[in-house]
Amino acid sequence: MTSRWMLLCLLAVSLPAAAQEEFPARFPAEQWWDDGWWETGRLEVPENHAVTTRWSAYASGEVEVPVLIARPEGGDRYPAVLFVHGRRGLDDLVQRHVRRLAARGFVVAAPDVFSGRFIEKLPIEHDYALEGDVEAGLDFLLALPDAGTRKACLYSHTRGGYMSLKVAVSRDRQHRDVACYVSYYPHLQDPNAPEPMQVYRYAPEADALEIPALIFIGENEQYQRRRSIETAVRALQDKGRPVQLFIYPGVGRGFDFRPPAVRTFADDLAAKDAVQRAARFIRLQLRE
Repeated sequence: MTSRWMLLCLLAVSLPAAAQEEFPARFPAEQWWDDGWWETGRLEVPENHAVTTRWSAYASGEVEVPVLIARPEGGDRYPAVLFVHGRRGLDDLVQRHVRRLAARGFVVAAPDVFSGRFIEKLPIEHDYALEGDVEAGLDFLLALPDAGTRKACLYSHTRGGYMSLKVAVSRDRQHRDVACYVSYYPHLQDPNAPEPMQVYRYAPEADALEIPALIFIGENEQYQRRRSIETAVRALQDKGRPVQLFIYPGVGRGFDFRPPAVRTFADDLAAKDAVQRAARFIRLQLRE
């Protein structure tokens, strides 16, 4: 880091005044920052839509679960995706990811399952009742008039990856209502399992995942998470299951939502690449 900034200082001194004026004051951040991408998910790609959002709610037993619905503007129907948040909950940073996904041409339902049960942000223990709330969100999504597919894709990050896995496998929704599984650095272990299980094992439910899966992590992912993810992926691939793992260099956990104060160019590159890869993958799996 020190050598890089020394080089930038030397460039600033050695460049002629006219050349120096080409660089913004906050070089290099302003060279790559894009408000259109950060706020609304706009990319210079063919599948790029203006997004509209609305809030709704659905019942899960006696619980009412708030749900954010994001979709392209206009009256067309689009492939259905269920976005399952992680320990952060569905805060403003995560809601931006929902919009970026919808901008690729999907109807996205993002249940705020923590709010439905008055669970504070960043819980340590996992409430298994949340898995039923996520499953009810899948039924809600598929019943939307906006949804243009009979099946949906489960799309998640962190602990949402575990809840999505349980819905697909333990609740037997894969094949029947779920066509694919996409997750960013998923927690592929029961959060309530003891520490050795967190580090050296993955959730046994992963062995039963049969639908196509796409997983993203950064090379600087936490060791105990990266180990279980890579071990699970390797086990699935050995079984001949259609699972892919992408590892992005120079980034760690949270590259899809890290805020501007700490966000890096590498975070943005990884996030833009991942959402486009995920979009192509989902469209392929939901093609009917």
